[in-house]
Amino acid sequence: MAKLETTQARITRIFDAAAGGKNNFLADKNTVRHFDQATPALTNAARAVLEYLSRVIRHLAGEGVDQYLIVGSGIPSGLSAGQRLHDLARNAAGPDPRVLYVESNPMVVAMAQATIEPFTDLVRVVEGDVREIDEMLRDHVVQTFLDWDRPLAVLVLSTYSLDDDELAHYAIKRLRHTAPPGSFLALLQTTFDGIPPELLPAIRDVLAMTLPHLAIRSREEVATLLEGLDLVAPGLVWVPEWRPGGRDLACLDEPASSGNYGAVAHLP
Repeated sequence: MAKLETTQARITRIFDAAAGGKNNFLADKNTVRHFDQATPALTNAARAVLEYLSRVIRHLAGEGVDQYLIVGSGIPSGLSAGQRLHDLARNAAGPDPRVLYVESNPMVVAMAQATIEPFTDLVRVVEGDVREIDEMLRDHVVQTFLDWDRPLAVLVLSTYSLDDDELAHYAIKRLRHTAPPGSFLALLQTTFDGIPPELLPAIRDVLAMTLPHLAIRSREEVATLLEGLDLVAPGLVWVPEWRPGGRDLACLDEPASSGNYGAVAHLP
């Protein structure tokens, strides 16, 4: 198991801190503060991402999906009780959906295993990394907890860690060809596309100090990752624009301020 690092900010913990969660440390809170000094948008962007994930889960449940592989969400504690991703799946997909979280952050894994797994047989949390996609897919729990003979939903929420484009394409290819026919593949990707040019130097400076290996992609680059896939409407869009609901308010008036693209593909 990887060593728990508390002095270096991690992207999943940063989003958790920005959304008001508890699965984070001082380094993560300080990074949120630095970002807000450069551009006061991170907290609102974090809420927009959580709202997007919630809508994706509800939509997929409505499509009959009852098993989910969620890679790199951080299992955000900023979501209120009963509104975590596995709660939403259970509420929308019936009483018995299976949710498997794969996390590279040891703190998140340990916390979730201690606070979620003892109370349900339908949620599991394993340590794994999308950058080691073959090893991740070979994991015993990944292989046995989900039924790989039936459609499932794969949510790749850690594309920010795939800073090598060749590896990013390989990871998506492996997932799309491993998932059973009729499955879905959802993607979340951080971008600089919506940041005003005058703010970019300050944002780049903060990233260089806190998250030097964060993968940032343009819309064109994300579209390349999704090339050949059948995207569910409305396609590849800013996360607030992906099937917004009446309760979703974060960044809705200025979708680009969310700083993230989202898309869901149906796999034949």
